[in-house]
Amino acid sequence: MAASNELPPPPNDGQRVVIVEMPSRGPGCLVTLLWFIFIGSWASLAWSLLAWLLIVLILTMPIGLAMINNVPRIATLREPTRRTTVEQRAGIVLVSQQELPQRPFWLRAVYFVLIGWWLSLLWIVLAWLCAGSLIGLPLAIWLWNRLPAVTTLRRF
Repeated sequence: MAASNELPPPPNDGQRVVIVEMPSRGPGCLVTLLWFIFIGSWASLAWSLLAWLLIVLILTMPIGLAMINNVPRIATLREPTRRTTVEQRAGIVLVSQQELPQRPFWLRAVYFVLIGWWLSLLWIVLAWLCAGSLIGLPLAIWLWNRLPAVTTLRRF
């Protein structure tokens, strides 16, 4: 009996077989929920408010924006979404992973200056209020995971 991680034999008819095995992306639902209840809820609030303070201080804005982009990881252990592409070029199969394409920088900057900086603070407070009840917990997790998009239109 063959081991479960061995590749199947190549086909005889000249067809090329590409097998892309994607590893599990993060912990399961129970671990995520327990993390959020015991650590993520208060840690993400402290992290978000510190990031927001750094954003408002202008000089430290890049650090604050980088911190905001990591809020989903702090709150719910969520990794950024990655796009997997399989291409064939000159008989060679290329498999690559990349982060999602982002909107143009100028659009994200204008959005942040006009809307993102104040809406993100309201979003943080709303997420924290929702986390205070069992019924609001799923909404709070969703809100924390969307904070980078609310602040700078970043796709996560």
